[in-house]
Amino acid sequence: MAERLAIEVCYALPERQEVVPLALPQDATLGEALTASGLLVKYPEISLDKNRFGIYGKLSKTDAALRDRDRVEIYRPLTADPKAIRRQRAAAGKTVKKRLERL
Repeated sequence: MAERLAIEVCYALPERQEVVPLALPQDATLGEALTASGLLVKYPEISLDKNRFGIYGKLSKTDAALRDRDRVEIYRPLTADPKAIRRQRAAAGKTVKKRLERL
């Protein structure tokens, strides 16, 4: 019997995290892990074309080879632009600073 890879596929939602442990063949790819996890069926909003995927926080393509104990991650699209949020916070900070200077 050939050795198998111990893989986890993770999908974080705002209210919870799904973690699916798998045992896959030695030559398994990220895409095969996604399919085997059942998360693509359980969450139809996950799209192989639109979502991004990674292995331990590093973006990877679906044809990426897996190694034993890898964690495959499914990333959701951003709901807000991080740069825009930083600009808003900086502008709000300047407003507060001006108010304090007036006192």
